[in-house]
Amino acid sequence: MLPVVTEIRTIPNGVCLRTSAAARLGRHRLRSALRHGELVPLWPRVVVARDRIADPKTLATSAILSIGRGAIIVRETAAFLHGCTSAEPTPVHVQVPYDRSPKRRNGIVVHQGSVEPEDVVVHEGVPLAALDLVLADLLCTGRPRRALGYLDHALRNRPVDERDELTAAVAARLAARADRRGTVNASILLGIADGRRESPAESSLCVIVHDAGFPPPESQYTIHNLDGRELYRLDFAWPELRIALEYDGYEAHEGRATQDAAREQDLTRRGWLVVRATATDLADPMRLVAELRRSFDQRLTGRA
Repeated sequence: MLPVVTEIRTIPNGVCLRTSAAARLGRHRLRSALRHGELVPLWPRVVVARDRIADPKTLATSAILSIGRGAIIVRETAAFLHGCTSAEPTPVHVQVPYDRSPKRRNGIVVHQGSVEPEDVVVHEGVPLAALDLVLADLLCTGRPRRALGYLDHALRNRPVDERDELTAAVAARLAARADRRGTVNASILLGIADGRRESPAESSLCVIVHDAGFPPPESQYTIHNLDGRELYRLDFAWPELRIALEYDGYEAHEGRATQDAAREQDLTRRGWLVVRATATDLADPMRLVAELRRSFDQRLTGRA
């Protein structure tokens, strides 16, 4: 006979209804497994293999089974399971039909709404709202910086020739949205998404730049030498003005102070103004915006 955890682990995502576990294991083995912590009664009606309780797919499956009829995964949890791993998968966001009002469960956020069957996809056994529907919802209801980060991530995950298709699908969702709240700002965010930004921090910077009234920069702008070889790739650039905006993330730049300084000196020698941003500027962008304004003023007026 297989160990209890091994038996449950063979079930998709290591979770099942308590009644199914009792039928599979027998009531005595189920009670023993729960008593010894081999299985965890994470939410009402479900049991989970102990070593799977931190797995986002397991949590999502558990929430669906616990909530029951008509439940699907939505919002940040759905974005994560669609591959936008910058989204937080917990708490688990679940949507149910309007005729249902499930009891509150710690760790599950329940939304009410309607969705057409064709707008639900099943990913590794978990029913999710379709990606374009998820992104449209987050653009309207989420924090702008995070929402743009999710959209950029989703676009980056797509082949370049499929990105316009996803953008158009999200735009169609926004146009058809019955609840018009947030749709204007969502359309603006959709217009500045490009899928070339490489981190949520860069997406946040893009929102800061837009909100401050600057023209949209080019993301991941490359500078080449006379032979066409790539010398530098800038996070953001206004090439006509030769202004660069670089984000100094801790992980990407740890131990690279000397190289970064030499790189900036060479860019300056080539006629570029380099503005640097850090995590501190994301929390309070006043310094960054002021420095960008000085750089634009210097270029547009010729004042040093």
